[in-house]
Amino acid sequence: MNSKKILIFGVFDGIHEGHNHFINEAKTHGNHLVAIVARDSIVEKIKGKVPVENEVERIKNLLENKEVDLVLLGDAELGTYNVLREVAPDLIFLGYDQNELHKDLKNKMKSGYLKEVEIKVGAPYKGDELHSSILNKK
Repeated sequence: MNSKKILIFGVFDGIHEGHNHFINEAKTHGNHLVAIVARDSIVEKIKGKVPVENEVERIKNLLENKEVDLVLLGDAELGTYNVLREVAPDLIFLGYDQNELHKDLKNKMKSGYLKEVEIKVGAPYKGDELHSSILNKK
C-alpha cells in the first residue's frame, strides 16, 4: 500500500469530541497522521491568551489518540512553516474554522515560499456546541 502522510495543525487545548472527529476525519485520507501543536507563545499571539494546558500537556494528550502517528511542536515564529517543510506531507487537512491558516498556506504556495500541497477542509462536528471557545466559557 502506498503510504500517504496527512498533516493537521491545531492548538488542541482540552481535546474534545470535535477534535477527535477532526483527527478521525483526517486519518481517512491517509495512513500516517502528523499533528502539529501550536506553541504556547503562538497561541497567545493569535488568541490573546495562553492555552489552559501547556504545549507539553497538549502533545501528551494527542499522543494518547491511536489515530495520531506523530506529534510535533509548531514553529516558534508564526507563518514560517519550517515544520511543514520537515514533514513534507501529501495532504494538509484543516479544520472547518481554520480559514486564516488556509488563506496563508494558499498564498505561501502561490508565491513559491511553500511547495504545492493538496489542502482539504473538514466538516464541522456539532460546531455550535463543541468549539473550544464555547467549551472554555462553561
